[in-house]
Amino acid sequence: MTSTVPALGTRTAEGSALQAVLLDMDGTLVDTEGFWWDVEVEIFARLGHTLDESWRHVVVGGPMTRSAGFLIEATGADIPLTELTELLNDGFEDRIDHALPLMPGAARLLAELHEHAIPTALVSASHRRIIDRVLKVLGPHHFALSIAGDEVSRTKPFPDPYLLAAAGLGAQPDRCAVVEDTATGVAAAEAAGCRVVAVPSVAPITSSGGRTVVTSLEEVDLAFLRGLMTEMP
Repeated sequence: MTSTVPALGTRTAEGSALQAVLLDMDGTLVDTEGFWWDVEVEIFARLGHTLDESWRHVVVGGPMTRSAGFLIEATGADIPLTELTELLNDGFEDRIDHALPLMPGAARLLAELHEHAIPTALVSASHRRIIDRVLKVLGPHHFALSIAGDEVSRTKPFPDPYLLAAAGLGAQPDRCAVVEDTATGVAAAEAAGCRVVAVPSVAPITSSGGRTVVTSLEEVDLAFLRGLMTEMP
């Protein structure tokens, strides 16, 4: 999903150095990281395998090909990667069709960014078919564009998705605030040169350098995101 983006000169409101906000999806805006794990457990159970709970930290936040490939190798399951990927997407879609809970503070943050005309992108390792389903709940009008994991040659933890999102919004990466919930996503955003707010969902994330860690999106608002840029030249 893409939409028209205003000229760069109109984007930075009230003299803020913040040019754009780039948001992860699963575990950041929608409470779905557990959905993915539950689907993985169910599918591998049907294949005759039990997933180790410790693997949850390995597969969270990354591209589906990496997660699915790891689980196939770890269990020795006899299933092609393409078939497993399809089963995972089908299972996840079924779950979000029944319920798609937002993370606390997500609706309020999106509404505030929209109200102040802050260019915003949804940047996810999930596939386009999943993103488009979730956008119906989040509200596509909240995002100038979205980047899906199956639309880039290298997805998270590589910087490509965030670099592409920044370019699509006409923003400098170092003037973009990224909100992420996993170490994989944080690594991608930092490699792109963005300022990062981490809201850990499954595994802990430590504060370091230009990275800020909070416990909930309820701690994040536009003033907070603008404040990330105050120490920049």
